[in-house]
Amino acid sequence: MAQRGHHHVASSQKALMLELKSLQDEPVEGFRITLVDESDLYNWEVAIFGPPNTHYEGGYFKARIKFPMDYPYSPPAFRFLTKMWHPNIYENGDVCISILHPPVDDPQSGELPSERWNPTQNVRTILLSVISLLNEPNTFSPANVDASVMYRKWRDSKGKDREYAEIIRKQVLATKVDAERDGVKVPTTLAEYCVRTRAPPADEGSTLFYDDYYDDEELDDDDEEEGEDCCYDEDDSGTEDS
Repeated sequence: MAQRGHHHVASSQKALMLELKSLQDEPVEGFRITLVDESDLYNWEVAIFGPPNTHYEGGYFKARIKFPMDYPYSPPAFRFLTKMWHPNIYENGDVCISILHPPVDDPQSGELPSERWNPTQNVRTILLSVISLLNEPNTFSPANVDASVMYRKWRDSKGKDREYAEIIRKQVLATKVDAERDGVKVPTTLAEYCVRTRAPPADEGSTLFYDDYYDDEELDDDDEEEGEDCCYDEDDSGTEDS
């Protein structure tokens, strides 16, 4: 048994080292990853920059990813350290998202086993899911019922009920103190947000969802035009030719 445990640790450490290197060589837009402690591969600190043209623009959100010893066979836990008001984030900062749930069959949850964790998922897919979730909450089984009700009011009123949006803007403003203390310059334009160290043409899968994400009708009206021409395509041609 001890032998098996040792094998898990060795293989999870190898997997985490490879992922960390890949994320440092080819960062996910809007994220910065560091180890909480250089000697511990199982605890990562994540800085998330709010995407421009969304309610989260200019925000600096801190989170932790804690990996199990048998990663990637079991999912990590993702917890925000920054206070977040969101239908799928618990009071303590834990993120409730199907990709982080073990793949057991649970009809109560409304999730299909295929939407849950499996060993082909990785930190990159988690980060993209989290940023997608920020802007498009899942109100089916909310972790924060009050936030969910408020988000639905905002969505159903086509943005006329501003309460949800106002709370998020307040939280974004509150993160400026953290950013100053950490000496971080938060990107506020798409050009700054989209800076990459290198973008190999081979890896196109990770950016595909951005087009849908920014063409969503839930963006504020005055953000609509700005969001159309975007830098998320791998070929940097934007989503439309102007």
